[in-house]
Amino acid sequence: MSLTFAAASSRALPLTLLTPETLDQWIATQAPPVAAWVRGNGFGAALGKVLVLPGKDGGPAGALFGLGSEADRARGRFHVAAAAATLPEGDWQLDNTLAGKDLDEAALGWLFAGYAFDLYKSKSGAKARLVAPAGVDATRLEAIVASEALVRDLINTPASDMGPSALAGVAGDIARDFGATFRVIEGDDLLTQNFPMIHAVGRAAADAPRLVEMTWGSEGPALTLVGKGVCFDTGGLDIKPPASMGLMKKDMGGAANVLGLARAIMATGMKVRLRVLIPAVENAIAGNAFRPGDILTSRQGLTVEINNTDAEGRLVLADALTYGAEDKPDLMISMATLTGAARVAVGPDLAPFYSDDDGFAQALAASAGKVADPVWRMPFWAPYEKMIEPGIADLDNAPKGGFAGSITAALFLRRFAGDTNYAHFDIYGWQPASAPGRPMGGVGQGWRAILDALPGVLGA
Repeated sequence: MSLTFAAASSRALPLTLLTPETLDQWIATQAPPVAAWVRGNGFGAALGKVLVLPGKDGGPAGALFGLGSEADRARGRFHVAAAAATLPEGDWQLDNTLAGKDLDEAALGWLFAGYAFDLYKSKSGAKARLVAPAGVDATRLEAIVASEALVRDLINTPASDMGPSALAGVAGDIARDFGATFRVIEGDDLLTQNFPMIHAVGRAAADAPRLVEMTWGSEGPALTLVGKGVCFDTGGLDIKPPASMGLMKKDMGGAANVLGLARAIMATGMKVRLRVLIPAVENAIAGNAFRPGDILTSRQGLTVEINNTDAEGRLVLADALTYGAEDKPDLMISMATLTGAARVAVGPDLAPFYSDDDGFAQALAASAGKVADPVWRMPFWAPYEKMIEPGIADLDNAPKGGFAGSITAALFLRRFAGDTNYAHFDIYGWQPASAPGRPMGGVGQGWRAILDALPGVLGA
């Protein structure tokens, strides 16, 4: 698995990117045998098509890659990653004049194509290696790819090997790698240190619940990242049907994305005071599991009526958000694979987010387009506040009726963020079918857009 650029070499073969409009002009500059080869193979520069050019010794002399039309390209991203997956093993270089975000996207997608989840079965990603094109920040892109590989590995690993203790262990390894401060509050210590809802959700599991905390950086604005770390979600006593439980190893995708973002922030040396909080639990079933109808008291003191034990993510996030807000950070962001309603609303490819800060939302949207990490703003719709207020407690964790499930979850979380500048991401975290640079399985969503936007938003 190669997730880094190849060293510059005179042996690197050229990959020429062509559109249907530029193909004839290129052919006209070639020797007759090359022109005949291209025409004879019917290469029309359609999007994603690859044609290897033969050399005099029988080996490849280079290759062509079709970019298709502008309309074709607008219907996807990381198109050049398809070349990485198709070309023969060896070193390649882009023989074109791509620039700016287009060049960055091509290079990043190529590296993404090198990823394969091989923990349990031997497999590999693309074997064609790319020489870093002139004009890209190779070190930064490699740091981003390494962080994305971490996100994917964490989500893809089943709960048998990625329970709360293992997730905390990975966070500890990252902290040690970058000299961050690290601590874990575990088991009944969550009660004595006032994290009652994290404890309630995770107490029925054999692997004890815990709160992971990491801090890094001594200068710059304060940034707190909170990630939902439900390592497996049975639904609790409101148990999920098998079809809904099959992918619940990914319910810690918010924590995975937060750890990927945190790793990238540290690897690129961003000038921030970073704090990472991950409530890591398994929502299991046992005699001491929390029940429908229970009233839980949160760290903030608000009481919560449990109308569905399968709406547990917002409970563990609530205590972590309260804790995060106590230090009054300049910006606090939570990420979670929280609601099926978000998946239904925008599908698996978009990362919905909530923010009251128009400046943050606009900067994030611009960065999302720049780095090919799409997001979609959703509203903190105040008229729905009454939907999360039951009769016998301050809040309801699962309002009846089924309306606006993602919005009501976000409104619930905002109640615990205090007066901080707060944004929430309700992501899916899973690639349901393979696409260029993104094999089926766990995937990062939104964090690269956040990484790009943060310096402008925070002045870091």
